[in-house]
Amino acid sequence: MKPRGAGSSDRKIRLKTLNPCITCMLCKGYMIEATTITECLHTFCKSCIVKFLEENNTCPKCGLVIHQSHPLNYISHDRTMHDIVFKLVPNLREDEIRREDDFYKSNGIPNPKISTDEKENSTSPETTNRHIPGNQAAPGGDDDDYHRSDEQVSVCLDCYQGQLQQLKRKYIRCSVQTTITHLKKFLALKLFNDMSKFRELEVMCQQEILGKDHTLKFICMTRWRNKDAPLQLYYRPKLEL
Repeated sequence: MKPRGAGSSDRKIRLKTLNPCITCMLCKGYMIEATTITECLHTFCKSCIVKFLEENNTCPKCGLVIHQSHPLNYISHDRTMHDIVFKLVPNLREDEIRREDDFYKSNGIPNPKISTDEKENSTSPETTNRHIPGNQAAPGGDDDDYHRSDEQVSVCLDCYQGQLQQLKRKYIRCSVQTTITHLKKFLALKLFNDMSKFRELEVMCQQEILGKDHTLKFICMTRWRNKDAPLQLYYRPKLEL
């Protein structure tokens, strides 16, 4: 038996301990095309939540009224959760692609996710990589989509009380999945030409310092609700304690 703390870097976490975080409460299966309700940030399979909201206007988990008449307008593809589920569960992506192909074939209709020149070879690795939304692979395994297919948000980045230089172009448009850490690295590159200095910066919204892992989606829903675009953020040097 290893001493306490020994080999901690090799510690493995069983998948079943993470299951509550990556399963859909509606179908009890792993989340496929994970989709989040923007009003309360609860996530489900896309097909499950769409079917549920055809007859309901509340979140199935917390009961929050999403919208009285158009709740489907307040759900959004959650790319981060989507990627996490497929990376954690072995063979889930391939199994889902196979089930999807079988569904379209059994109903005698073409799979809309396969282009015409790919239909004769739908099991090729290239086609497999394109089947599932959010998995647009590029050579070498990089994502050539650069989150352009994500929901976008307009942001205005202003210097707080002239404590740093103003950006030449303070308006940007980026994915709602962008985190405050991403913005800090962007600012460090523009202000200091050194991305490693991002820890020397703070980003604020309405006088509140934002957490490093906060996404722009979360900030829009909790700090900028019912306000006009763009999302107004301020940056300044990190204050010494």
